[in-house]
Amino acid sequence: MKSIRSSGDLSRRMLLNSLAALPALTIPLSFAISSASAQTDALPSWNEGPTKASITDFVTRVTTQGGPDFVAPADRTAVFDNDGTLWVEQPMYVQLAFVLDRVKALAPQNPGWKTKQPFKAVLGGDMRALAASGEQGLIQLIAATHAGMTSEEFAKVTTEWLATARDPRFKRPYTELVYQPMLELLAHLRANGFKTYIVSGGGVEFMRPWTERVYGIPPEQVLGSSIKTRFEMRDGRPVIFRLPQINFIDDKAGKPVGINQQIGRRPIAAFGNSDGDLEMLQWTTMSGGPRFGLIVHHTDAEREYAYDRQSHFGKLDKALDAAAVNKWTVVDMKRDWKKVFPFQE
Repeated sequence: MKSIRSSGDLSRRMLLNSLAALPALTIPLSFAISSASAQTDALPSWNEGPTKASITDFVTRVTTQGGPDFVAPADRTAVFDNDGTLWVEQPMYVQLAFVLDRVKALAPQNPGWKTKQPFKAVLGGDMRALAASGEQGLIQLIAATHAGMTSEEFAKVTTEWLATARDPRFKRPYTELVYQPMLELLAHLRANGFKTYIVSGGGVEFMRPWTERVYGIPPEQVLGSSIKTRFEMRDGRPVIFRLPQINFIDDKAGKPVGINQQIGRRPIAAFGNSDGDLEMLQWTTMSGGPRFGLIVHHTDAEREYAYDRQSHFGKLDKALDAAAVNKWTVVDMKRDWKKVFPFQE
């Protein structure tokens, strides 16, 4: 006797039995079956295949009470990179676009920037000179554009920019350029008792004003890079004031450090897309018990972008090689996703 292999099969058989008992019903059988499938498929934007199966099989294993891989809900922690994993990171990181716009907006108050690098490069649109300024140049830009205000003022600036800024290719707000399959994955994990965190190299206070609305991830579950702050009383009101000094870089080896310090539990699942996520994936998966690692490989130039080993943003080289060795799931965006963005058909 053939066994029923999933709740989806059970639902389908129950539906067919119900239809057989109601001969007067005129709903097309194909419609009824597809409707039942849609109701039971938690990942409808993922094509059927080994990639999708690896996710659903892992979730089933760690949530099956009494099973050999069962994980208690308190230990079901999943961490997600943001740029290139949950939303677009080409042709540049979204926060870098924010920095460039902030430099232009603040330039009238800082006339000396016209002759001082890296500000001169930004104002002149010289991306080659900006790239040549390297990490130190970027730190200067962040210090100048992200500091000198309270945390509430920075949240307001961030929120207003995201409401008006548009991606140069898709002409949409950046918060619409989130990956529909990953939104479904987040929801599926939470429905199965997982606590989901963002662990990003991006600025933590740049992300926190909008992640709950867009991803369903509250501010306290967002980890990121930060600048130094201090408590002050201003006009009789307590504030957190942002200083022009880097506090912590939550990228590469910094990600496991941040996870250990702020979450206090080793995740059992990690999701990334670049070499910046390599150490987070290693920290999560190279331990005992059931573990899951996944890399989003950008292979779809038509619906999004195609890039990996040579990219200036989201370079995927060492982590791609490590995926084969460590048996991490690699998402082929073109093959594995029915749609990339929510607005796409």
